[in-house]
Amino acid sequence: MKFLQLDGLETLNSALAFETPECRVFGSIEPYSCKAAGSDKKLYKQIEIKYDPSHSPPEDDGFRYIISPFGPLDQAASRRTLFYLIGTLNASFPDYDFSEVKPEQFRKETSVAMVINSVNLTLLSHGNTRAVKDLRIWDAIDSLIDFEDSDVYSYNPESDSDPNDEEGAGTLWSFNYFFFNKKMKRIIYFTMRGVSYGAPSEDDDFSDMSEDDIGFAPRRRSLRHDDFVAGEMDML
Repeated sequence: MKFLQLDGLETLNSALAFETPECRVFGSIEPYSCKAAGSDKKLYKQIEIKYDPSHSPPEDDGFRYIISPFGPLDQAASRRTLFYLIGTLNASFPDYDFSEVKPEQFRKETSVAMVINSVNLTLLSHGNTRAVKDLRIWDAIDSLIDFEDSDVYSYNPESDSDPNDEEGAGTLWSFNYFFFNKKMKRIIYFTMRGVSYGAPSEDDDFSDMSEDDIGFAPRRRSLRHDDFVAGEMDML
């Protein structure tokens, strides 16, 4: 998955990092192209071997035909969607390997509108009216992904596979949403978490760096050579 540098997101992401009386809140909106490069090829092969019936012995056929949030996994389109979402997580959290994430850890949300309402409730209940009303965050995201042609999925990690809730992180709550537009071959990954004041701040690791040093890329994510490697392959 290739991280996309798109105009307008710096201001939105800045508005998603704020403090409340109860916790620090860290959020980010990350756009990715559904083009695989470098390490994504290995992930794609792993998923195909694991879920494509042509790779399984007859006694495993029932396992391969499981129904997932993306549809039956014996279908190539369903496996590709699973690959895209796991690949997005790997790109966003380069220090983690999500290749063993199970399909049932994702959920296809009923509608984009319900997700918008849920996120707005979280933002407004924590006092962040700027992102919702002043910056019109959803109009901005819609212009990047086109909600009308998008499906939205959530990721509900197990405790041992959640980089937002590792030991000592102090995470009180979090969400992970993926807006997927197959026609545009693009995913918007929207994640946010509330962190207790007793936990180390993300800013601690950057206290000696200027804004120019840090750059726009989300702080947990470091741009890798794989993001720019030649010979990308389009999986759609």
